[in-house]
Amino acid sequence: ANTKNMFRIIQSIPSKKAEPFKQWLAQVGYERVEEIENPELGQERIKEYYELKGYPKEWIDKRLRGIAIRQELTDEWKNREIKTENDFAILTNEISKATFGKTVGEYKEFKRLQKKNQNLRDHMNDLELIFTMLGEASTTAITKEKDSQGFEECKDSANKGGNIAKHAREDLEENLGKSVISEENYLT
Repeated sequence: ANTKNMFRIIQSIPSKKAEPFKQWLAQVGYERVEEIENPELGQERIKEYYELKGYPKEWIDKRLRGIAIRQELTDEWKNREIKTENDFAILTNEISKATFGKTVGEYKEFKRLQKKNQNLRDHMNDLELIFTMLGEASTTAITKEKDSQGFEECKDSANKGGNIAKHAREDLEENLGKSVISEENYLT
């Protein structure tokens, strides 16, 4: 059974031992309804979840900004005939390859992330997040300015946006004398 079906099974168990879990499910459901009515509550909960995982506040702020930038980009792609998950993944890989020289999968491997559900961005340092945001924000701006339509034109815009981030990253690395791309992750 998947997670959703497991929750349904637990809800159907007529046992007092299952009651605390049923109460927790009801609380989570209630919180989600609150978030639908007031999305700001959802953002505050996300901050709390990251804090509980031990992420620093400054990192959390960047991560949440990155989520907003990513959402703007994917909304733009949806309006330009990008429909399948596979197309979104390919376009995201274009930005990642141009920015960091690695596809998302290669980057996850580089950071030793093993689970499919481990989000690469949750394991990036500040500068990796910033260059990811720069690549995606640049892609959004180029896509709008060039009025890119369809997969091939959006792919070209993604490559150009990623290259803008790449040049900025390389310039910073030259000044720092070291790479900003790090194997470090937040698994510990």
